[in-house]
Amino acid sequence: MRIARFSIDGNVAFGAVEGDKPDELVLDIIKGIPFADFELSGTKVPLSKVRLLPPVLPNKVVAFGRNYAEHARELGNDVPDAPFAFFKPSTSVIGPGDEIQYPSFSEELHHEAELAVVIGRLCREVPRERVRDVILGYTCANDITARDVQRREKQWARAKGFDTACPLGPWVETELEPGDLTIQLTVNGQQRQLGRTSEMIHPIEDLIVNISEAMTLLPGDVILTGTPAGVGPLAVGDEVSVSIEGIGTLTNKVVKRG
Repeated sequence: MRIARFSIDGNVAFGAVEGDKPDELVLDIIKGIPFADFELSGTKVPLSKVRLLPPVLPNKVVAFGRNYAEHARELGNDVPDAPFAFFKPSTSVIGPGDEIQYPSFSEELHHEAELAVVIGRLCREVPRERVRDVILGYTCANDITARDVQRREKQWARAKGFDTACPLGPWVETELEPGDLTIQLTVNGQQRQLGRTSEMIHPIEDLIVNISEAMTLLPGDVILTGTPAGVGPLAVGDEVSVSIEGIGTLTNKVVKRG
C-alpha cells in the first residue's frame, strides 16, 4: 500500500494511493492514522486536487553516513567499520514539491539521494530478526548538505540540519522488499546519482539494531540509510528529483533563502 499525507480544503489527512497512471491516481482517505489499525473510508479524491505533504512528521530523523563505499571514497573518507549515525531535526523536513532554501551561510550545497525507512511502532533494542516488524514502510529522501560547512565545522548539525534540508516523499510504500532497489537522482533532468540498495555496507537490519540499542524509536521516526556515489552541487533554480524503484519520485526546487 502507498500511504500519502496530504491537505485539502485546509484539512490534513492520510490516504491510500490507488492507480497506476500518474494522471489518474486517487486517494482513498484513511480513517485514523497509519500507525495503528485503520480502515479505508471509501471516500476518494484525485491526487491532482490535493497538496502532498511530507508523508510523516518524524519526532527525529536518524541518518547514517558513509554507508556506500564508493560515496565514502569520493569524498576522501574511510569506510566505517560500524554504522555511523547523525541527526537531522524535524524542522528540516519538507515534502514533495516544497522548496529547498539555499542557506545563506553556505556556498556549496550538495544533493544526496537516499532510501528512507519509516518506523511504524514504538520500539527499543530491536533484535535483528524483528526489525521488519517495526517498519511501516519506505520512502524517498534527499539528505541536502552544506558541504563547505560540513568540512569547516567537522560536526554536522548546521551542515545537514538547516531548515528544508530533508525532503521526504512522495508517500510511504508499505509492501516493498528493500534489499536491491535502484536509486537514481537527477538535476534538471540530467542523471547525477545511480546506485542500488544492495551496495549498502550495513543493511537496514543492522542500522535499526544499532540505533535502537541507544534510543527509543517512535512511530513516524525516519531512518536515512546512506547515499550512493555521485553527490554533487546544487544551484538556485535547479530542480532535483530522487527516484527509487518500487516507490516513486520526490521532486523539489532549489530557491534562494529569503
